[in-house]
Amino acid sequence: MKIGFIGLGNMGGPMAANLAAAGHQVTGFDMANVEIDGVAMASSAAVAAQGAEVVITMLPNGLILRSVAAELIPAMEKGALLADCSTVDVDSARAVATEATEAGLLTIDAPVSGGIAGASGGTLTFMAGGSDEAFAKVAPLLDIMGQKAVHCGDAGAGQSAKICNNMILGATMIATCEAFALADKLGLDRQKMFDVVSTSSGYSWSMNAYCPAPGVGPESPADNDYKPGFAAELMLKDLRLARHAAETVDADTPMGRKAEAIYSAFVEEEDGKGMDFSAMLPRLAKRGHE
Repeated sequence: MKIGFIGLGNMGGPMAANLAAAGHQVTGFDMANVEIDGVAMASSAAVAAQGAEVVITMLPNGLILRSVAAELIPAMEKGALLADCSTVDVDSARAVATEATEAGLLTIDAPVSGGIAGASGGTLTFMAGGSDEAFAKVAPLLDIMGQKAVHCGDAGAGQSAKICNNMILGATMIATCEAFALADKLGLDRQKMFDVVSTSSGYSWSMNAYCPAPGVGPESPADNDYKPGFAAELMLKDLRLARHAAETVDADTPMGRKAEAIYSAFVEEEDGKGMDFSAMLPRLAKRGHE
């Protein structure tokens, strides 16, 4: 398949490389000067999209997505598919989908979960929003880049699922880190706490699969000086997207708002920027309590 890939950063680069390694013809574009194995680089996003059956975008935010889409859509052939794998606000996802559909394109929003390691290993989870036809067309590519793809509904449903998931993740990680910090002060060994909680009602992905305590549980960023698998500033971005979505539909999300406030302080007022989001543990252990 001939594929255009726009946005070749920490996530997009490995995703495009995996598509190329699987035998697809991938032409890429990024504002930065990057080289990706097997990917031919174009001089612009529009050039990368010309003649492509599928164009995939992996971009920082909704404003940039709208701008890039305005360049891509006129360059794409009718019947081609625009698949956005960025994590953006639901309104932007739906607006781009409407513009693409009116231009005779198929479209899907398919944000990902799994971080940099998942992008490199081809083990991402995709949450997709769009028509059955669009999902069927992109599904073989999602299978290369990830291990699971869920068709969540119409346009915007993928973004909705992503921000709901990550609102849970942000709040759960804070609670997990609070528990370890409390255990420290109570004199409870971290490994013993893990042994209990990981097999009891406190079980969670944050505890069992991505434990924030170094040397406890499966290997995680905590064992690598909290170098990011999922950066704290990206968690903050997603929590802000969740708040925006909640305000739009008048949903009450007090835990999501509190998690946003805590990550905001960590990233913007302390030393959390550039750290994994699980570095909330040394932050809480150091500061004591909120």
